[in-house]
Amino acid sequence: QVQFVESGGGLVQPGGSLRLSCAASGFTFSRYAMRWYRQAPGKERELVAGISSVGGVTSYADSVKGRFTISRDNAKNTVYLQMNSLKLEDTAVYYCKAVAVGALYWGQGTQVTVSS
Repeated sequence: QVQFVESGGGLVQPGGSLRLSCAASGFTFSRYAMRWYRQAPGKERELVAGISSVGGVTSYADSVKGRFTISRDNAKNTVYLQMNSLKLEDTAVYYCKAVAVGALYWGQGTQVTVSS
């Protein structure tokens, strides 16, 4: 049974930092690329960052480049999203996603609210 435990979301002031975690179980984590998406109220879900199965390749949306860092620890079956210099427009529900050929799994989401 595929399960994700997402954590690290919360309320933060503009300019602050948060670190999201997504711990996975029920599939061979190291064989999957991992991605973080977000969805703000009234907007479509958008891709924020991605990392290859062994962590050698990362990619970012232009809106977060230089502020967010995606990483993974295959020994812990966990993917992370370090978010620095947070802006009001980063407010959204953040989801992790596991992707492999013929399979994909979504996490349940964690709320990030940036507000003064």
